[in-house]
Amino acid sequence: MGLLPLHHTRHHSTPTSKAPRSSRTSSPSTRRRSGIILQRIACLLITVAIVGLWCARDLVYDSYTLAALPLLKWRQGASSFYLSVENDGFDVTFESYDVNQTSTRGEEGYEDRVPGILHHIALGPQENQKEGWQEARERCVELHPGWEAMLWTDEKADELVREHYPEMLGLWEGEDGYRYGIQRVDALRYMVLYRYGGVILDMDLQCKRALGPLRRFDFVAPAANPTGFSIGFMMAEKGNEFVGELVANLKRYNRHWLGLPYPTVMFSTGCHYASTIHAFFRGDRSKLKILGGTKDNKKLHMLSGPVNTPLFKHLGSSSWHSYDAAMIVNLGKSVGGSRWRLPIMFLLACGLFFLVIRRIRRRRRATSLKV
Repeated sequence: MGLLPLHHTRHHSTPTSKAPRSSRTSSPSTRRRSGIILQRIACLLITVAIVGLWCARDLVYDSYTLAALPLLKWRQGASSFYLSVENDGFDVTFESYDVNQTSTRGEEGYEDRVPGILHHIALGPQENQKEGWQEARERCVELHPGWEAMLWTDEKADELVREHYPEMLGLWEGEDGYRYGIQRVDALRYMVLYRYGGVILDMDLQCKRALGPLRRFDFVAPAANPTGFSIGFMMAEKGNEFVGELVANLKRYNRHWLGLPYPTVMFSTGCHYASTIHAFFRGDRSKLKILGGTKDNKKLHMLSGPVNTPLFKHLGSSSWHSYDAAMIVNLGKSVGGSRWRLPIMFLLACGLFFLVIRRIRRRRRATSLKV
C-alpha cells in the first residue's frame, strides 16, 4: 500500500466541548447581594454622619451662625437698627450737636439711658502701652467732665471676674481658657458693660467730641467693614439684655477656630462674634443701634486703621493681628460677589470637618482614659 502524500495527512483529535464564556451580566442573586451590601454601607455611612452631627451639634450650629452672618443674617431688618434721621431723628454727622454735649437731657422727650462712665481696658504690663494711648484717654476724659473714668488693669479685672462672674473663671484663667490676651480684653468689655453700663473705648481712640447725644439709646456701636459692628467703641445701659447675651455665649463660642489666631479671636470674642449674637438676637434688634454713615459716605464711622471720624481720631495701633488676618478680611470683603460664595463655603466646610474630627478624637481619647 502506498503512503499518502504528506499534505493530505490530518491529525484527528477527540472533540471537546468549548469552555463557556463568562457572562458579562451577573446573575440576579449576585445583583441582589451587591445591592444589599451597598444598602448596608449607605446606611452605615448615614448613621455615622447622623451620630457625628449629633455629637457635634453645638459646633455645627455655631459654625452655621458665624458663616450666616455675612451671607444671610446681618442685613435682615438693618433699616430698623442703623441710626438715621428718617427712623431716629438723629444726625449721624453730629453737625447738629454741640461738641461738648455730654447729655441728652436738654433735648425734648429724651433721657440718658447710658450711664456717664468711661471704661478703658489696659491689661498686661503697663510698659506695653503704646505711644499716644495715655494722651488719647486723657482727651476723652477731658471732654466728659462729671463722668466717672474707670481704667481696668489686671488686678481690677481679676477681681471683677471672681466677684461677679465666677462662672467665667475657667475661661479667664483655666487651662482650657483663652489662648490670647486680646480675648480677655474682649470678654472684659462685655462683662464691664453689662455690670456697669457706660462707654467702652479702645485705648487708641482719641475723642474729638463728647458722646452725650448717643446716651438716649439702649445700645450703640459703630458699623464695621465689611459687615457687623466694631467692639472698639460701645455704649450701653446697665444690664442690657443683648450685652448679657454677649457674656452668656462666651463659653459656647470658645474654640480654636480653624486652628488660626485671627479667626479664633474674631469668632470667639471679637467683632464677628458680637455681630453674630446681634444677628441672632431674639429680642428687639431695632434697639441695638449701629452707627453707620450717610448715603454719600457709608464708612463715616468705621474704625478701620488710622482714620478720622466725626467722633474719634483712631490711632490704628492694634498689634494682635497676624498673617491670617489678611486672608479672613479679604474673604469678608469678597463675600458680596456670588463667585466667592462657593469657595468661602468650601473653606468653612473644611474647617468644620476638621473641628468635628478633632472633637470625635478627643472624646475617644477621654473614653479610653476612663476605661
